Amino acid sequence: MNRSEPSCSGRPSRSPAPFLIGRDSHGCWVAQQQDGKSGGLFADRGEAIRFAMAENGRHPEDIIMVAGVLELDTQGTTQQQPRAA
Repeated sequence: MNRSEPSCSGRPSRSPAPFLIGRDSHGCWVAQQQDGKSGGLFADRGEAIRFAMAENGRHPEDIIMVAGVLELDTQGTTQQQPRAA
């Protein structure tokens, strides 16, 4: 189904919250939905991207690469730390 097409209920389908992908303070790759509903730690960038793509219905435009530190938040509010200059 195209994201702009209506769902079976006749209402437009809602895309899931964007995924943030970056490294945590230990160097692990983090992929976490911006609303905190889904996420995980990964050994490499490719696995983090594959996870995000599978979770978001294969929408690369909804994946945001984070330049600074991104810590996995198990409480539901994703934490980004500013990049050190």
